[in-house]
Amino acid sequence: MKRHTISILMENAAGALSRVAGLFSARAYNIESLSVAPTEDPTVSRLTLVTRGSPEIIEQITKQLNKLVDVIRLIDLNEGSHIERELLMIKLRAIGGEQRDEMMRLVQIFGGRVVDVTESSYIVELVGDSEKLDAFIEAVSPKRILEVVRSGVLGILRGTKALRA
Repeated sequence: MKRHTISILMENAAGALSRVAGLFSARAYNIESLSVAPTEDPTVSRLTLVTRGSPEIIEQITKQLNKLVDVIRLIDLNEGSHIERELLMIKLRAIGGEQRDEMMRLVQIFGGRVVDVTESSYIVELVGDSEKLDAFIEAVSPKRILEVVRSGVLGILRGTKALRA
């Protein structure tokens, strides 16, 4: 079951997201990640979702999505060259001395930055592909992790081809 990132332009209207999610739940498909926000046109939103499936299942999903009245246009980003990014904010238990220095080196190696510090915790922000974020979480001691928040995947086609209304 291959991972697919599907980008959808849809009407920015009440119930549109619910209809997309309903399509997945009605057919017992899983949404691994979902992100939605208005585009440069406030009447249109861009929804990016990640799911897994065989080529036949992904084809069925895209056909069903295209039938939804709110969907303007969609593309499976895996069909071409694209860039994906995700935001991770992770709250870590504050540590001192050499352990703190080692944690700061780890944050620096992964290209993250500390965005908040208290006596008992600090919050690290990291942007990258899902594999990079997973690797950072794995590199951090589970005992130090207080909370993990991820934005979900965003994706865009490379080059001049664009998903436009």
